[in-house]
Amino acid sequence: MLDVAAPPAKPATRRARAVLLSPWSRLGLLAALLTGSAIAVWLWQPQRLLTHGWPELSGGTAVLLFTAAYGVGTAALVPRPLLNLAAGALFGIQAGLLTAIGGTVIGAGIAFGLGRLLGQDALRPLLRGRWLTAADRQLSHHGFRSMLAIRLFPGVPFAAANYCAAVSRMSWPSFLLATGLGSVPNTAAYVVAGSRATTPTSPVFLLAMAFITVPVLAGAVVAWRKRGRLRLTGPGERLREDATASETPPSA
Repeated sequence: MLDVAAPPAKPATRRARAVLLSPWSRLGLLAALLTGSAIAVWLWQPQRLLTHGWPELSGGTAVLLFTAAYGVGTAALVPRPLLNLAAGALFGIQAGLLTAIGGTVIGAGIAFGLGRLLGQDALRPLLRGRWLTAADRQLSHHGFRSMLAIRLFPGVPFAAANYCAAVSRMSWPSFLLATGLGSVPNTAAYVVAGSRATTPTSPVFLLAMAFITVPVLAGAVVAWRKRGRLRLTGPGERLREDATASETPPSA
């Protein structure tokens, strides 16, 4: 029998396929997913299921289920501090920290994959201007240390860091390893606070809350001071200052 070649796709079908698979269509899908996740979290508050409606399981099964739920919840924009507190309340400090870090890496990986698959092709051509190109270059060429610093700094939103990294050319290993290591200090403070939530006057709870509050306040102060400097000094003025500084001979 003779093989019958499949008929070529019609021009209208090819155009429709190209539109559906275009970078901007994929970016629109990502925006719709994030919007739907945010609305679902706001309406149903699924984080309550992890504390009030959590199944009566124990041992490794409960840890694995919570880690998976944590990862999916984080990718769906459930606030991480609440999940970290729940991990400490349910499993204690050691197991709670392992679960929270594991869930953090899973959730960050899901967001990073979605951002790279659905958003990178559309957003990379828009990276113009001095600050955007500098940030992209830093994330792309120094991925591990840049992401490690971002995770350690308490003022950077978790989801925003995930999608900014996805738009850059940062590698998967650098992103996941830096996320796991850099998230330990802040996550541990919340887990410890959650494990001692029934005794809010205990020294351990108060110390954990201080560890959470002080870096946040310090980060807010630093961000506010940087904001003022950027507002008062425009890019053109900074370029002139750099040129003047380069022409000035170094002092002995």
